[in-house]
Amino acid sequence: MERRHVFAGPYLDRATQLRTDPAFLAAALGDSRSRAVPVWKARNLIAGGDSPRAALIGLADLPPDARGDRLIFLGQFGGNPCFAADLDGAEPPQLAGGSFEDLRALSPLLPAADAGLLGYARAMVSWRQRHRFCGNCGAPTRASKGGHVASCSSASCGAEQFPRIDPAIIVLISDGDRVLLGRQASWPAKRYSTIAGFVEPGESLEDAVRREVLEETGVEVDTVRYHSSQPWPFPASLMLGFTARAVSTTVQLNDAELEDARWFTRADLDSGTVLLPPSQSISFQLIGHWRDDHAAEARKG
Repeated sequence: MERRHVFAGPYLDRATQLRTDPAFLAAALGDSRSRAVPVWKARNLIAGGDSPRAALIGLADLPPDARGDRLIFLGQFGGNPCFAADLDGAEPPQLAGGSFEDLRALSPLLPAADAGLLGYARAMVSWRQRHRFCGNCGAPTRASKGGHVASCSSASCGAEQFPRIDPAIIVLISDGDRVLLGRQASWPAKRYSTIAGFVEPGESLEDAVRREVLEETGVEVDTVRYHSSQPWPFPASLMLGFTARAVSTTVQLNDAELEDARWFTRADLDSGTVLLPPSQSISFQLIGHWRDDHAAEARKG
């Protein structure tokens, strides 16, 4: 069964064929039905108070310097053209209908489609901000293809840069009735989570799982199996979830990434003495699926 996480899903029609249609884009920029997803300092415009939702505004309601080439065409949302809007300023712009909030904190409370749209806009704005200049020659870049290409402005270069994501593995390691979880020193007290790390060049996902687990905990694993994936727009990761079986069980912290790592039973997790990761994360889902499967096996026995 396909597993779907926060920030994932068919929340809009990306309409990729329209990114290269100048007539459509020009018409959409002048269409009163078009909507903007404002992003200011990596924060999204949120409305709704106790029932938060994405605050989408008309393009004419944006600050003048946030229009034109600053807009990134995201696709068709609710049947209307939708653009991410990169907003400047030391203070948040005063826009009707909402306030700028941290998406990571509010994502579990948002409708699924709204969370996906806001995450997409946040990731695209972050990419555009980091590619204002050509990586080959240093010349300024110009937005093209609806904002999905950063084209070098130098005629002698002409390099194009495209949005990229950072693949990262995240793995639930089990040893029969136990799972291996670790914690970073900066996390809230008692919080533990699954092991994660970025995939390196020339490395398969399965190899990345084995390397990261060994580097961070000293534990060797095999039977690496894909579980599910989750876009994680903080700023531009794709979390690739796996499960794996421990071959060794002695924990040895090798690379200072973790403050602690240890084995936990289902009873440990159920006791409330361990603070699990946020519910919107794939890590929480990996742990939850293991607990459910383990409970089902115990009932069979």
